[in-house]
Amino acid sequence: MTSTSPDSSGTRQPYKEADLFRSQLSIREAYDAAAPTYARLFRDELRDRPLDRAILGAFAEAVRAGGDGRVADLGCGPGHVTAHLDELGLAAFGVDASAAMIELARQAYPGLRFDVGSMAALDIAGGALGGVLSRWSVIHTPPRELPVILAEFHRVLAPGGHLLIGFSATDGPSHPTQVFDHAVAPAYRWWPDHLAAMLRESGLAEVGRMIREPQPTDRRQFQEVQLLARKAGAEAV
Repeated sequence: MTSTSPDSSGTRQPYKEADLFRSQLSIREAYDAAAPTYARLFRDELRDRPLDRAILGAFAEAVRAGGDGRVADLGCGPGHVTAHLDELGLAAFGVDASAAMIELARQAYPGLRFDVGSMAALDIAGGALGGVLSRWSVIHTPPRELPVILAEFHRVLAPGGHLLIGFSATDGPSHPTQVFDHAVAPAYRWWPDHLAAMLRESGLAEVGRMIREPQPTDRRQFQEVQLLARKAGAEAV
């Protein structure tokens, strides 16, 4: 099947769903191989990230205020952020394409639910969730394929549900997207306004954003962006 999606210049280009499947397969295999190292490196990442904990807290409050605390942590990796959402009072579960990551998450947090799945075709009923967390889980998605993922986020959210999406920013507005080297697979940065516009096109309106400036000790000197967006259809909270 062939469809169309915009490239980084905004021009719609044809692509085949088989291309998306192949790219996801190679990324899944890479993360399967890297899973033990990844889990060791990132297990305690929130401990020294007060701003990240703050935006996750705001996300949790928005979801709870909407009346449905069920949240999917998409691209959950070894499950540490899913567990944090659970501690914040949300009915959180994790989904990841990597079976090795899911196995590590189940071992570390046996009381929580973790499923193997694809963000492009989630095994979740439409309108079932009060929140979706995508914490740097779209960075390996080629720009022309991202609308497929955003459409799935919109589909599984209930009216009034919230999405929190994290990514690294490009060097400026003249660069809607930029490729960067990643230890696991090639990855993409996004200019925040460009991604916010793509969210709007998918039916998700920005509520707010948090931008973290790179620290001198950071390996990559990129701004880190977290956008909070909301699906229309219920009174705003």
